[in-house]
Formats: sequence, structure tokens, C-alpha cells
Amino acid sequence: MKVSVIGAGSWGTALSLLLHHNGHKVTLWSIMEAEVAMLNEKREHVDKLPGVKIPDGIEITTNLEASIKGAELLVLAVPSPFTRSTAKAMSPFVEDGQIIVNVAKGIEEKTLMTLTDIVEEEIPNCRAAVLSGPSHAEEVGRGLPTTVVAGARDRETAELIQNVFMNQVFRVYTSPDMLGIELGGALKNVIALAAGIADGLGYGDNTKAALITRGIAEMSRIGLAMGGRIETFSGLSGIGDLIVTCASVHSRNRKAGYLMGQGKTMKEAMDEVKMVVEGVYSAKAAMGLAKKYGVEIPIIEQVNAVLFEDKPAREAVNELMLRDKKIENSLLPWE
Repeated sequence: MKVSVIGAGSWGTALSLLLHHNGHKVTLWSIMEAEVAMLNEKREHVDKLPGVKIPDGIEITTNLEASIKGAELLVLAVPSPFTRSTAKAMSPFVEDGQIIVNVAKGIEEKTLMTLTDIVEEEIPNCRAAVLSGPSHAEEVGRGLPTTVVAGARDRETAELIQNVFMNQVFRVYTSPDMLGIELGGALKNVIALAAGIADGLGYGDNTKAALITRGIAEMSRIGLAMGGRIETFSGLSGIGDLIVTCASVHSRNRKAGYLMGQGKTMKEAMDEVKMVVEGVYSAKAAMGLAKKYGVEIPIIEQVNAVLFEDKPAREAVNELMLRDKKIENSLLPWE
């Protein structure tokens, strides 16, 4: 199959390698001429995937039209803040029914739209889908065993994506719950910032376990209120992605949180990470969704206060611990 990956960051590059190894004809596109020149010269993303060689069979280009024309599958791998502008640029060249698989994770702050909603709005003639789950580019690029989930409006599209991506080290499940998959992928980044902050403050495993467990509760509340399925938040793009992002040394969101826990400002932390920290962009959107749907999200509220109100991280943790007494699950009745 002819596949084009739109976005040559660490994730787009890693997926290009995976698709190439699966036997597909792969084109990798970047808007940045310097990045394309470096990738063509070095055949390696020296900043974002050092040591992972890009085979000569992968074409790397800045020509968006040529990348899209004739491709049977388009993989949209730009950072979430650039999804709309990239989709708008792609729109004139996308053919009716062409499949676009979004692999970024985020929610648009101003509109509160998921990324596939944005793709469908900007490119109404495409078939939008999503691929998500616990999958750091650094490990996929090295061929380490990974499992993800493909979501689409119809079973046929989801199964096509499954067949294109799946191999002996990259297992793909299918799901009809595109909304739940995207919300899980976006909201877990905000909880990962909290986990990183706790690590930066020197807190232990008990604290992180609490943040992961209560974090999935907050993610699920928003998702269910919007029409997502609880099974999705219990799966790969929910609890699975949350665990890996809160715990991994590869997680840019956890790293940014860690730096803020050590006293750096949000801007200083983002500058040091040197990649897009998508949880920062999703944090405000999560607050907007919680307000719109009337759900309680105390962890995400405190993350927003640290990010945008200069609240000391230790004070935010203290407020979480000193909240009013609660029952763990209001759906469980007493005898």
C-alpha cells in the first residue's frame, strides 16, 4: 500500500519505519525544509530519535501535494496545536474517501474539538480515523513490543488500519469509540504533568498510584459525559496510555511536570523539553469540557493552577489531599 506520513517528528518518523518494515511504500513529509534536508542527509532524526536509521526506501519531502496524491492511507502525525492548520493545507489535495489516520493526542482549546473532529471539519470528503495507545516513539522506532487501538466510524476502515500497521511487535486492536480513544489520549497528558510534578517534588510511588487512579476517574467522568464508553477508558487509550505516560522516562509531559515540581516555570520547562508538551495545551481545554458538562476534575484543576496561575506545586498537592471527605465510587450502594 502507498502510505504518506504527514509530520516528521519522533512519532511520524517511528511510524514511517514501522510501515516501511511492513512492506508499504512510505513517504514522510515535513513542512520544515531544514528538517527534510537533515533527514535526507543523515537518514536519522538526530534530535528526536538518535540511533534509529531511516531506510533509503522511505522518501522524505516537503511537497505536500505529491505526498497526498495517490496515497491509499494518510497518517497525520503533526503535534496537536498544528492539526487544524495542517488539515487546512491538506484539504485541496485530499481525494473523496481518502483515509486520514490521526495519531496525535490533544483537544483544541478554543473549540473543545477532538483532532478527528477538526480533520472532518477541514476535510469533509475524507474518512477520518484515529490510532492511539501506550506507544512511545523511542520504543516503536526500536521495534519493541507495543499494543495500540485503531478507532473509526465503521468496522471496515478500522480493520484496514489494523492490517496496515500490525506486525509481530506492533499489535493493533479495533474500536468504534473514536471519541473515547481521543479523549483518553488527550486527557492523560494532563494527568502525566501532575505525576511529573509529584516526582519533581520528591514524592513516592504511593502518590503516583493515587494520581493515576484518581486521574482515570477524572478522564472517565469527562468522557462519559460526552458520550464515550467506559470500556475505552479501561483500555489501551485510557488506563494503558495513562500508566505509560505517567511513568516513562520518554514522556515529555511527565518530564515537563518534573521540571515544574523542581521549581521551573511552565515556559522554562517547555523550553528544556524541546518538544511540544501537548498536556499544556489540553489542560485548559479539559477545564472547558468539565465546565460545559458539569463534571468534577480536582487534579486537572490544580494542574491548571500550577501552569497558568503560578501556584506553587506543593500547595496544589496539599489542596488535593485536604479536599472534603468523599466516597470512592458513588455508584456502589451500601447494603
